[in-house]
Amino acid sequence: MTFRQAEEYLLSLELFGMRFGLDRMHRLMTVLGLPQRRFASVHVVGTNGKSSTVRFCAAILERHGLRTGSYTSPHLRSFRERIEVGEEPVSETDFAAAVTRAAAAAEMVNRTAEEDDRVTQFEALTAAAYHELSRRGVEVAVIEAGLGGRFDATNVIPSKVQVLTSVGLEHTRWLGPTLEDIAEEKLAVVGDHGTLVLGPLDASSRGVAGRVAAERHAKLVEVGPAPERALRLRAPGRFQRDNFALAAAAAEAFLGRPLDAAAVRSAASATLVRGRAEIVAHEPLTVYDGAHNPAGAHVMAESLEELLRGRHPRVAVIGVLEDKDAAGMLTELLPQFDRIVFTRSQNPRSLSPATLASLAEKLSGPPSEIVADPLEALERARAWAGAGGAVLATGSIYLIADLVREGADARASTL
Repeated sequence: MTFRQAEEYLLSLELFGMRFGLDRMHRLMTVLGLPQRRFASVHVVGTNGKSSTVRFCAAILERHGLRTGSYTSPHLRSFRERIEVGEEPVSETDFAAAVTRAAAAAEMVNRTAEEDDRVTQFEALTAAAYHELSRRGVEVAVIEAGLGGRFDATNVIPSKVQVLTSVGLEHTRWLGPTLEDIAEEKLAVVGDHGTLVLGPLDASSRGVAGRVAAERHAKLVEVGPAPERALRLRAPGRFQRDNFALAAAAAEAFLGRPLDAAAVRSAASATLVRGRAEIVAHEPLTVYDGAHNPAGAHVMAESLEELLRGRHPRVAVIGVLEDKDAAGMLTELLPQFDRIVFTRSQNPRSLSPATLASLAEKLSGPPSEIVADPLEALERARAWAGAGGAVLATGSIYLIADLVREGADARASTL
């Protein structure tokens, strides 16, 4: 396959949707020669903060002399962004070769599968990632779970360290209706005699974590909120300091020794997480953030003073998927802004901007308008903000991906 063909193959698998269960993934790994057993791993699960924690942890481990890889999701521009070695996305050529190998393995698995039990997109992509990380000879890979943990396709790795970033009500149809249920599903990745690193949790989720660690004889490491003036991070936002502290604890648990202070400072100053509290322009100040649930919106709201630096007026561009708690997100965000522009991403599950506007009106939000096209919505918000104001685009990582891609395409068309 060429790179374009590899992406088209993965996109074609969206037709088969999402299916829980690890049987297909175990068979894929067997066909590929068990690549996930050729490197050590850190497994990161949780509701929010997974991608940032993965990137920070990989950066810290890389600076301690290990050849490090990572696997995250979703992506902004290209599938290949999800697989990194040495903090760089794999090349288009290597990505295409990995997907070609995974596709051949998937074809073999599908030959003996029922029509409704075929390999999914995330399984094929995860298989390609594990194959490529193994082929590139990484010593440790930091892996982000997709959904939940117990039946997530990533959960075929014999991880040495497991990280639970946070627990919130999400995907209750699959993970269960309570925080305890969701924590149970995520913590199913904890292996015997491993190390479980915890971010700040509610009491019920913390109780589940303590019980699971005891049952599996796992060491428990709890990480509190980061000090206000801990390290200078390239990634802005108070919540990113908490994610970095969690990543550092996970790296230390993996290494089994104290971290080198210079290596930690280097990782903090060098690592930027795209699409998470990312400043993309200055006049007006424009920030992209992929917060997609009330908890994410809450921590973003808490970080606005730091991010937007006292600028006014403040205008938000908001687009949310239909299976998310839009009302809960708007409750957190609306009081922080002088004006809202509602839009939608290209994702077919995107909620109607008119529905968002109606919700905002019921919540007594600020003046708002609807601009269906994301890039036009952003430009409208920037015009309202003016040179001295600030704009935040948020509500869905798919909205941020559209802005990144369409913005790049628009700039390219003018060259």
